Amino acid sequence: MAALNSLSFSVPSQCSERKAIVSSNRTLAANSEGFRCRTSFSCHYVGVRTSASASSSRMVIHCMSASTEPATVSETKLNFLMAYRRPIPNVYNNVLQELIVQQHLMRYKRTYRYDPVFALGFVTVYDQLMEGYPSDEDREAIFQAYIKALKEDPEQYRIDAQKLEEWARAQTASSLVEFPTREGEVEGILKDIAERAGGKGSFSYSRFFAVGLFRLLELANATEPTILEKLCAALNVNKRSVDRDLDVYRNLLSKLVQAKELLKEYMDREKKKLEERASAQKANEAVAKCLGEYSMQAKTDIVLLPPIAHDPL
Repeated sequence: MAALNSLSFSVPSQCSERKAIVSSNRTLAANSEGFRCRTSFSCHYVGVRTSASASSSRMVIHCMSASTEPATVSETKLNFLMAYRRPIPNVYNNVLQELIVQQHLMRYKRTYRYDPVFALGFVTVYDQLMEGYPSDEDREAIFQAYIKALKEDPEQYRIDAQKLEEWARAQTASSLVEFPTREGEVEGILKDIAERAGGKGSFSYSRFFAVGLFRLLELANATEPTILEKLCAALNVNKRSVDRDLDVYRNLLSKLVQAKELLKEYMDREKKKLEERASAQKANEAVAKCLGEYSMQAKTDIVLLPPIAHDPL
């Protein structure tokens, strides 16, 4: 966490403006109050004042400290919970919590660099995971909270995913893998990924990246197994890793479908029980109302009966 601190003290001689860079863990104290710099900080000596009658000069040091420590998993999860405070059904929440831990570890890898294919993969997984969620508004609010908890831009994820989807729909199996020889915005994105994956920059492969590739093939109707192999080769990505992660993805989808079916059956049963309870309650209220009306009518009849005449003896 960045911190700005000011220290004021006297030095025994006149000083010109100077700058010192300190790169160690130390505790600075002034007037019995101190702070600890956990990472490098810079001290700028400014505001030098001299006086003819004083043998000392006074200067002010402004110290800037910027932490480079990444967020912890618990901090990311807490950020998510603070950003979205409403309860999430377990069938969705359990998978979300697992995903955010995995993505946190990807996000804070030294070689991580955001790219649109990764974004497309995550958006694809998220939308399929949250399909059938009771509220569209809540589904999007959860997405916003999730990405912001990772200190990234949810709007950028959506924009890039949509851009790649629109591009892929206009491709064929052959044009998809021929991106290195063509010009265009998306082609440029793919070329940059291929260059970085080939060892000329930071690139961190992940399961979401594999799902992004699969989504491109799906939208381009490129169903031949050889197309995936050619695309991986063009992007300098290991096809064996992609195959493995796509198998994991398919298994996840299968489990999600089963879980959602169980949830739907459970919800249907609970809905039926509520309807039966409501119907029984209405019947009881109707019976009680009838009994009450009958009781009131009986009392009225008794009050209105004429007095019984007695024959004189």
